[in-house]
Amino acid sequence: MRLDFKYATQGSELMEEAQKAQAALHARTCKGSDFLGWLDLPDQMLGGLSEIEGAAATIRGADGLIVVGIGGSYLGARAVVEALGNGLPAKFPVIFAGHHMDSSYHTALLELMKGRRFAVNVISKSGTTTEPGLAFRLLLGHVQSSYSKEDQQNLVFVTTDAKKGSLRPLVDARGWKSFVIGDDVGGRFSVLSPVGLLPIAAAGYNVKALLEGARDMAVRLKSTGADNPALAYACYRNARYRAGKKIEILVNYQPALHFLAEWWKQLYGESEGKDGKGIYPGSVDFSSDLHSMGQWIQEAERTIFETVLDVVKPASDLKVPSSAVQDGLEYLAGRSMNEINRVALAAVQEAHKTGGVESLRIELDSMNEANLGGLLYFFEYACAVSGIMLGVNPFDQPGVEAYKKTMFRMLGKPGA
Repeated sequence: MRLDFKYATQGSELMEEAQKAQAALHARTCKGSDFLGWLDLPDQMLGGLSEIEGAAATIRGADGLIVVGIGGSYLGARAVVEALGNGLPAKFPVIFAGHHMDSSYHTALLELMKGRRFAVNVISKSGTTTEPGLAFRLLLGHVQSSYSKEDQQNLVFVTTDAKKGSLRPLVDARGWKSFVIGDDVGGRFSVLSPVGLLPIAAAGYNVKALLEGARDMAVRLKSTGADNPALAYACYRNARYRAGKKIEILVNYQPALHFLAEWWKQLYGESEGKDGKGIYPGSVDFSSDLHSMGQWIQEAERTIFETVLDVVKPASDLKVPSSAVQDGLEYLAGRSMNEINRVALAAVQEAHKTGGVESLRIELDSMNEANLGGLLYFFEYACAVSGIMLGVNPFDQPGVEAYKKTMFRMLGKPGA
């Protein structure tokens, strides 16, 4: 992974500030230091993958997996599964529920389950979050009424707190296989824990390589110099913010990266958006969104900057065929789709810079488990440093509770 600042100002004047934030992170003297367990997850999880891989093998003996979770409890896993599957349905179905309360979706999901043996992985530290709680009630009811006693025990997996929460007594009473979310790991930093690793392994991907890529990145990010990409990214973001650029747009040119951007938005939005501060994280899928958001980015109010994810070598090198169709595109015959896509990337960066929008390019040589693990850890680490530079606690989310209190009161929850 490398950063390309050809179309962006680096913000290197903030490097000393970033280094101080990095030192506070490693000394565990920053705000929210009780939630820094994610720093050690690559090494920690590499030493204990056998249980996850064994559970994943059991799951793959079923007809599919339903992952029940919201926010960080599902976005990381979905980001990886979609990225490695090129955004298309996986050969082994992994379906996500519990991230909304739409009746039609859950009705269709229950209908899909009829006559099939789906494994269920519910992910919740407290077990009382409304959206996944409701979804798990519906799915568990189906499992209990439709599965044999053996399947009820073997096809339900719970990822939750080691001792607390409403799911722990159920696990103990029913003998379900469970995995632990550490007390020092927040949801949006949990993708390299069992929260993300079990669904990713069940989908058939190499979680060992994913963790090794993250571990290699962790070693790289211990550098205190300007060669540290996480420090450089944190400087770039904070320099743009202080220059009045309040919106960061994460750009990708591969549909497979759509949910990685969704994961990134939660990571940065929930970590930095507090105390009246914070860059607004948005995302676009190019070149699709050039035909909807391109005009706004090119010529609207200049309060934005971009970060572009660039995968240099695709999984295939599809060539444009010659054709009798009179579409004016015959001049592209014989050229690779990837070449054309990358020319579009460069052209857009140049046009946007001319229009007053700076864009940093984050380059991966290819999309595989190791590179993706490194990218995930890079974003987490840079987010922590950036939040500390911003002067907030990057590891709490007090504002998330505001809507819940009002919703509980309106629904008539006892004591609300």
